[in-house]
Amino acid sequence: MASETVVLEDQETIADLTTFLSRARSIEDGAVMMHAAGNALALYVPVLYPEFLGNAVPTVLGMRAVRLSEPAKTQGVYAISALTDRLARMGEELRELSMPPAEVKASWTGQQVPRGGWEFKEAMDDGKLLNEALRGMNVVAQALPENAGGPVLKTVRARIWSTQMEGVDTPMPLAMAFGAHALGFLRAGEPSALYSSGQWLRLSSGGGHMVARQGGVLG
Repeated sequence: MASETVVLEDQETIADLTTFLSRARSIEDGAVMMHAAGNALALYVPVLYPEFLGNAVPTVLGMRAVRLSEPAKTQGVYAISALTDRLARMGEELRELSMPPAEVKASWTGQQVPRGGWEFKEAMDDGKLLNEALRGMNVVAQALPENAGGPVLKTVRARIWSTQMEGVDTPMPLAMAFGAHALGFLRAGEPSALYSSGQWLRLSSGGGHMVARQGGVLG
């Protein structure tokens, strides 16, 4: 039977989730996919994904995992705003997070991230990932016309973040570096590790993981 609530480990975990979801909303104020199994809760948020079937844009998601103080089993897709509202109302004593009453639909949640079979590809310096993220952000800013509307902004971002990151042996979308920076996963002076499983890539950093399903320029 699915759990209607999860009990977070401590107040530090609540603060961590609040920060993570706030960062995710700055990228896209949309949905978060949650999956709890045992004493672990994984949350996935979108960084880049195709807008329609056949679009060559890769799917790039940020993933943060936290510990639960009690075992739970649940899975759902909810508005990020609904979860941040609940976290804000928990106060200093409560650690029980209730699932929102209604789920939402998001096209990117149809992708199934592999649970295993990950093969190490290469190590990456977090400083290099940060530099690539900042380079991409600068390219986006320069490519945007004045007073660009939402559709133009999405088109420009999709084109640039889909391009291959420079200076790496394994083809990976620049959106993975951007997401790792924007979601606060990178740690100064520390390395990240890149893995692959089938058509998927995973960038594991000190603060979380980026996963991407290869497509478009990544073949």
